[in-house]
Amino acid sequence: MGCASSNATAPEANVVKQRRRLSVGNVDASDVHEVDDRTTQEDRGLIAQFNQQNLLDMIQRDGQPAKGRRNSAICSSTDQNPTSFANKTMQQYGDELQAAQHGLGYTCRKGLKPESPNQDSWCMLKTDDFSIYGVFDGHGQKGHDVSNFVKDVLPKLIVSDPRSAQSEWGAILTDAFRKTQSMVHTSDKMKQLNAQMSGTTATLAVHDHRNSKITVAHVADSTAVLGTKTGNAWEGVALTRDHKPNLKDEKQRIEKAGGRVVFDGYANHRVYAKNARYPGLNMSRCIGDLLGHQDCGISCEPEVAVVDPSSKERILFLCSDGVWEFITPQEAITLIHHYSSTEAQKAADFLAKEAWDRWIREEGGAVVDDITVVLVYLKPA
Repeated sequence: MGCASSNATAPEANVVKQRRRLSVGNVDASDVHEVDDRTTQEDRGLIAQFNQQNLLDMIQRDGQPAKGRRNSAICSSTDQNPTSFANKTMQQYGDELQAAQHGLGYTCRKGLKPESPNQDSWCMLKTDDFSIYGVFDGHGQKGHDVSNFVKDVLPKLIVSDPRSAQSEWGAILTDAFRKTQSMVHTSDKMKQLNAQMSGTTATLAVHDHRNSKITVAHVADSTAVLGTKTGNAWEGVALTRDHKPNLKDEKQRIEKAGGRVVFDGYANHRVYAKNARYPGLNMSRCIGDLLGHQDCGISCEPEVAVVDPSSKERILFLCSDGVWEFITPQEAITLIHHYSSTEAQKAADFLAKEAWDRWIREEGGAVVDDITVVLVYLKPA
């Protein structure tokens, strides 16, 4: 399952527009069977270590823990707030994150889904050398647990990797995504997580301040978008493509692994095991969904894009598909570009509210997906 590199300036048309809100189709539980025991002692040790240390404790510099430096981290925390459009609980570590000063905006709003909590998760880390931004959209009955687990584990694997000193971000991110999937599997076997048919998207960006490059890695459909100002005009371009089962290369991998791609008769192509009715996923890559990985060719292999330095004003969007269901990349930048970098939080709140209003209008108030917006205003190089 190789990693195909995506182009940071890929046309918006590469992001296949489909209805995406129904991530998992109907499943017959009688078709589900246990996976083989693949737990490893290494994973168990990492899980125990990560449970004891917060993200800032694990930052490496020149192969050693980075101490005595200004580091800030803020992330979501799983809650059971049933209120629609409520902002998800947050946790903060280290120095206070001066969001306005750094041009950062973030919000994570619960959708109109009475049967589940907010299943989105997100994170931000600011250090002198690099920053990390991540969005994770859970699906399945325990998707909120999987997205929260990945939100914790994935950044820790990245910051504790000694290769970060050499800015080898592409390799670091690819290895971290793979290792996170392995740790999800081990945690499931330890009964700490239920990820047999629950999983999450993952879109993560590392902004290396030393060379001004941004490396984006993703699986599934929490799209990353880059807005760029040229003259007085703004253009919004997707940096990531949605990993959908009917894409030619994705379908080939799934069928080679013994899976099937079936149109659901409504809006999505879905993945099923051979002669079975699980998992019914409408995405071809994700983290978690252990049965889908085992039996259907679902992959945790991220696609990686690199954004080079620019002399132009730019805004980076990392959003769950609650935003992109009814808003295109170009519309997103058009909606918020008039907000200055110090007003990034207002911009994030406005975009989330606009996404909510469009869901209500288009779906008649019947359903609204969870909505997560992370905005990063980028200074010209």
